[in-house]
Amino acid sequence: MMAQEDAASGSGSKFTFHPLPNRTFSFLENRDTRELLTKWSMNGRITAQAFRYDQYFQSYQKDVFVLAFFQDPNVTSHLKLLTGSSGQWTALGTNVKKIEAREVPCTHLSMSLFDRLQEENIVKESGYISKCLDEYVDDFVVSDELRKVLLLEDSDKYEIFSPSDRQEFLFLLFKHLCLGGAVCQFEDTIDPYLDITKSIYKELLSVQKDPATQQINIISSVFKVSAYDEKGLCYPSPKSHEQTFAYLIVDPLKRHVIVLYHCFGGGIF
Repeated sequence: MMAQEDAASGSGSKFTFHPLPNRTFSFLENRDTRELLTKWSMNGRITAQAFRYDQYFQSYQKDVFVLAFFQDPNVTSHLKLLTGSSGQWTALGTNVKKIEAREVPCTHLSMSLFDRLQEENIVKESGYISKCLDEYVDDFVVSDELRKVLLLEDSDKYEIFSPSDRQEFLFLLFKHLCLGGAVCQFEDTIDPYLDITKSIYKELLSVQKDPATQQINIISSVFKVSAYDEKGLCYPSPKSHEQTFAYLIVDPLKRHVIVLYHCFGGGIF
């Protein structure tokens, strides 16, 4: 679904946004995590930023909300993206005309989704990832069973994850980390991927206990987003790639928006 420029004017309230420059993210600052992101060719090409908004938001307003986000001067002057072959960080700074926003399911409260990797012998009991003969899929070398189950739809075990599993934010985050950047050095064991996925997932999402059931529920809404100016696609990059992505994670209680951004490439900073 693509929202046009005049969609925001049709809403009952105009969303406004303000950057939160002092909000830090441990996965960008923790030394061990940064070392792994560097190994995976993502460090310096992945970032997170926080903004607050002033109006009440419900998920059915996503197109109006996301369009207002990308058209707000406080966002266009602060939202970072990588540009050019040299990979320079710059602010968006363009007049967004339309957006695409897809709601991403976000229901998992544990990492048990990935237990089936060991159950299916994709990962050994020791944690080592089973190897396979090299295959090539677009920009990715498939040299083990993990990347096979992530990328090759005709592989024997692709169906161990259902279409709905593969749409979940937890799965997408895990897949992004496993595939990495243009000069990614893959792990031999599964734990680093699971550990970093878990830490980022927990840090980005907000949860709340239901007073009636005492159950913990995720209250954040997640949207995968793209923005277009008069020239075409401008964010997260003018060049589309599976590993170039931007997610908006909306906390309706704090009225915060976190942007998780990555641009595929080979530069390490």
